[in-house]
Amino acid sequence: MIEAPLVVAKLITLALSLVVAYLAFHAYRRHGREPMLYVSAGFVLIGAGAICEGLIYLVFGTSILSAGLIQAAIVSSGLVLVLVSLTK
Repeated sequence: MIEAPLVVAKLITLALSLVVAYLAFHAYRRHGREPMLYVSAGFVLIGAGAICEGLIYLVFGTSILSAGLIQAAIVSSGLVLVLVSLTK
């Protein structure tokens, strides 16, 4: 069974990452700076990675190792996009 504090912590992480993604996308639309689009997409992936591990584990019945690997791949992809935005 999933504990309520863990669910709350994951949802807070998701909400914060989506707020950052929205602000970055708003900055992209306002100023047309392409790196902000990468930041926005990166934080969407980071937020999705925050909640996907538990969902994959529960919905698909995979092992916690498989769910953790998928989660790490999604978060790493988001971090790569943020890194790309910093190098442009």
